Amino acid sequence: MNTTHTEKKAKPVAPKVKELIERSKSVILATVDAEGNPNSSYAPFVKVDNTFYILVSFMAKHTKNLSEGRKTSIMFIEDESATKQIYARERLTIEAGISQVERDSETWVNVIIKLKEAHGKVVDVISEMGDFILIALHPVKGSYVNGFGSAYFVDSSLEIIEHRNDVNHQSK
Repeated sequence: MNTTHTEKKAKPVAPKVKELIERSKSVILATVDAEGNPNSSYAPFVKVDNTFYILVSFMAKHTKNLSEGRKTSIMFIEDESATKQIYARERLTIEAGISQVERDSETWVNVIIKLKEAHGKVVDVISEMGDFILIALHPVKGSYVNGFGSAYFVDSSLEIIEHRNDVNHQSK
């Protein structure tokens, strides 16, 4: 029996994905503008149920891109200083649907409270500024990587559904 092959096919425990998210205070954003030009940025977030919320300003390019409902990808990634191998950092990349939360709605109020708990009193100040909006990012699908040959598809609930491929890296 080839134990190396068996180990590669074993799914990581689902909580590993959730632990990566819990260790993160911000999410990396990949957006595109009306002309298809890419923009990368980040935003502090909170996760409520299965939705990520970010409070962002229209002074940032990504906010306009997100507010116009274009596709986005978000990523959580292991801190460089904590990784054992820079080429194999643990990461979760998610394609996400986008919706804007109506200011002063019940969801707005509840999420602002959670953002303040997570990120401090600055949330009180910026949530009152007119150029800040609350965006909900709804996971659609994605991938989780936690090492060489250890890549998995995840579903909209961020559960691992299958190994991404059974093809090993090829030698030159």
